[in-house]
Amino acid sequence: MGSTSTLLRQCLALALLTSALTWAAPAEAKPWTAATGAIALAFFAVISLLRHRRVQQLTAQIDEVLHSGRTVRFEKCREGDVAVLANELEKMVARLARATDALQKERGALADSLADVSHQIRTPLTAAQLMLAAIEQEDDPRRRKHQLRQLESQMERISWLVTTLLKIAKVDAGAIRVQANPVNVAQCMRRAASPLETALDLRDVALETDIPLDAAFTGDELWTAEAIENILKNCMEKTPCRGHIRVSACETPLATTVRITDTGPGIAPADLPRIFDRFYRGDEGQPAPSSSEDSAVRLSAAAPEGFGIGLSLAQALISAQGGTLQAANGGHGGAEFTLTFPKLVV
Repeated sequence: MGSTSTLLRQCLALALLTSALTWAAPAEAKPWTAATGAIALAFFAVISLLRHRRVQQLTAQIDEVLHSGRTVRFEKCREGDVAVLANELEKMVARLARATDALQKERGALADSLADVSHQIRTPLTAAQLMLAAIEQEDDPRRRKHQLRQLESQMERISWLVTTLLKIAKVDAGAIRVQANPVNVAQCMRRAASPLETALDLRDVALETDIPLDAAFTGDELWTAEAIENILKNCMEKTPCRGHIRVSACETPLATTVRITDTGPGIAPADLPRIFDRFYRGDEGQPAPSSSEDSAVRLSAAAPEGFGIGLSLAQALISAQGGTLQAANGGHGGAEFTLTFPKLVV
């Protein structure tokens, strides 16, 4: 049935069989045998031609899909094995179209991510380059020491950025190993806040906790602590002097909820929908650096403290454990972050 020559050979074989049956039949039955054979041969030839034409149409449509990228549908096919084949081909085409769209979106997202990474790394690298030039021309030992400390700070920022980007890439690729163990919320909170104690003291920001000693959830303590640390760091940077950050927890039969609030200005309504987008920091306008000695200092001071990926990493780490992270503005001002770890999956 795959070609015209095959159809001709089949018709010829059927005609020879009909002739043999007619020759072997009695004399009075020969006309009926010949007529029956001819009708059967004609019916077979018509049906075979129609099916052959449908197969050719399907072949042409598949060729269009493969070479011109057209989306072809096969509604004209009726019942039968050819229709079953057409339905399967339509499923295959739809799946290939979805896969192509997904690949195009991933390629666009990768291009955007690479552009963002390049932009974010370029700023501290430019500042470091200008600082090196200023250090080479500086004769005062005290000013040179101060500039070296600023250069060291820029290198730490770059190191933190690269490390965080690698963690986000591992989360996206599903390459991180997330444990599913009982986690005590109070202990996880102490682990998260420990690296920020000095910074909180220097900023005169108080960290208050209201966490039941037995509050717990099932997850990964290390990754959760890192996510909470990023949230606390974001709240600390937005909280003014003598402000405070409050962490509370609540455990129910359905979920364990951790709520983090601050006394900062809160999240702008325009920024709230994109608060977890990577590299999004609201107003990112920065002055262009000049070639003067003080340009490195101005560039470093003008740049925001964060890169806009801490909250994105936090959300990715919480989501990898089956939890959720939401951001909102508290009822009395300030930002409010809610981590929820469900105990029952419906």
